[in-house]
Amino acid sequence: MFHSERAPDFKTVLLASGLVLTLAMGVRHGLGFWLQPISQAHGWTRETFSLAIALQNLMWGVFGPFAGMAADRYGTARVIVFGALLYMGGLLWMALVDQPMLFAVGSGVLIGAALSCTAFGAISGIVGRSAPPEKRSLAFGISSAAGSFGQFVMMPVEQQLISVTGWQQAFYWLAALVVAVMVPMAFRLREPKLAHDGKHEQSIWDATREAFAYRPFQFLIAGYFVCGFQVVFIGAHLPSYLKDKGLMDPNIAVAALALIGLFNIFGSYYAGKLGGFLPKRYLLSTIYLSRTIAISLFLLAPLSPWSVYIFSAAMGLLWLSTVPLTNGIIAGIFGLKHLSMLSGFVFLSHQVGSFLGVWLGGYLFTREGSYNTVWMITIGLGLFATVMNLPVNEKAIRRAPLAAS
Repeated sequence: MFHSERAPDFKTVLLASGLVLTLAMGVRHGLGFWLQPISQAHGWTRETFSLAIALQNLMWGVFGPFAGMAADRYGTARVIVFGALLYMGGLLWMALVDQPMLFAVGSGVLIGAALSCTAFGAISGIVGRSAPPEKRSLAFGISSAAGSFGQFVMMPVEQQLISVTGWQQAFYWLAALVVAVMVPMAFRLREPKLAHDGKHEQSIWDATREAFAYRPFQFLIAGYFVCGFQVVFIGAHLPSYLKDKGLMDPNIAVAALALIGLFNIFGSYYAGKLGGFLPKRYLLSTIYLSRTIAISLFLLAPLSPWSVYIFSAAMGLLWLSTVPLTNGIIAGIFGLKHLSMLSGFVFLSHQVGSFLGVWLGGYLFTREGSYNTVWMITIGLGLFATVMNLPVNEKAIRRAPLAAS
């Protein structure tokens, strides 16, 4: 067990990390608005842009554990500054590169690495270590709600930037905004001074080996794969799906994604709050089952603007509400020392799912001319995740104390 010698200002940590998350997640969620204008400008199929977004999500996951290790060891502030610079570079790359593979690989690596440094995995550690134990689950919920607020507030901003300045200039504005907000906020994040009692001094390797050998951790990895597949497929392809079905007004898609962000503020906050006194594994299973029902009803009901809005509100309540519960379970089982790293490993699974969700959406649409098959896969995976989270044991893992030297 380790403790803080000097507690940081918890409210400052929540505010500064929340603003970073707001922008990181807000910009990322709006990238689907560029699918059609970039594809039309360069003469690409949807598969090309889908591959770029898929690689961003995959690289976000691949770099996640390493960003978490760096945040745990060297401090979250340094990692966020580095991530802000990468984010700026990735947005500029998307604006300037017109060769398909260079566009996909370059933006995938740059923005994927940037998100690993500025989103939930890297930030979870400082939030968990700064929060009082009785408020930790709620703190994770507030942090997730900040990411949701970013989706709500940035959707209309990004769409308006594209409409007013053009898709290329919109990237320039966002690149400047990312650096202008994230870098000052990073310097507001002061890590708690941690001391150790000598009983369970774990290296990075020991913590990693312990986690991957533990069955509940494996269940969390499997469930989080599904979360990534569902939310990124819907976030990236819903605007195009609606146009394909005859809802040509772009404001419908903007409102839909904004509603997801708005309702996810409440979903994430209350998921974290409920996780403070209800079994988190049951809450996770309920979320995945509810997603499956919402998607099924959306596909069965006649499509209209109101059916889109109702679906978006329902999905918003369930969108990132998995994040505070999953991070809360990891912290409860393994403790706080390697929280960012272990959250990064679980999030890698999430991003493998994200990669497949967004890429399969573009691939199967190109081959079949519709999203029907991917919707069916999304429903089946939701049922799988419902079952996988039920047996998760949330109790702290028992470790043998180190022998006295």
